[in-house]
Amino acid sequence: MATTTAPAAYDSKIEGNVIFTRLDSAINWMRKNSLWPMPMGLACCAIELMATGASRFDISRFGAEVMRFSPRQADVMIVSGTVTYKMALAVKRIWDQMPEPKWCIAMGACASSGGMYRSYAVLQGIDNLIPVDVYISGCPPRPEALLEGFMRLQRKIEGEQSTVAQKKGLIDSLTDEA
Repeated sequence: MATTTAPAAYDSKIEGNVIFTRLDSAINWMRKNSLWPMPMGLACCAIELMATGASRFDISRFGAEVMRFSPRQADVMIVSGTVTYKMALAVKRIWDQMPEPKWCIAMGACASSGGMYRSYAVLQGIDNLIPVDVYISGCPPRPEALLEGFMRLQRKIEGEQSTVAQKKGLIDSLTDEA
């Protein structure tokens, strides 16, 4: 029988509200609850992206209410709409300026696969240029679908090994010495 370790444990017998957890779980909990999106509204899906930020859909419950228009302050790029080749270089440049860890959401059929635009001027999916973590289907997808995409991204972030990924050089140097 395999035993699994819970990400956090609470012992009610100990006074003072002590919680035991792993470092990765604590870091991932902080990251998943404070996603700062960089909106790349390139076409009609951007209207639904703006609606998601309004009070009716309450994106603030995911810690993502503050849209960051500076790539240095963002950690989630939401590519919404048709990505033309002319705009693709700007999207790539902004992606490269975002600090690690960073994630990408492809919102809508055009960002995911080129949509109905099968032409020489349209990139057939943003995943040809940058890595995509979550795809949201629809033309345009409803704000509820974007919120579902945020929840999928949060589940993905929960399972990452953040300490190992972040401190790879340190861990490698410690294992070389041993």
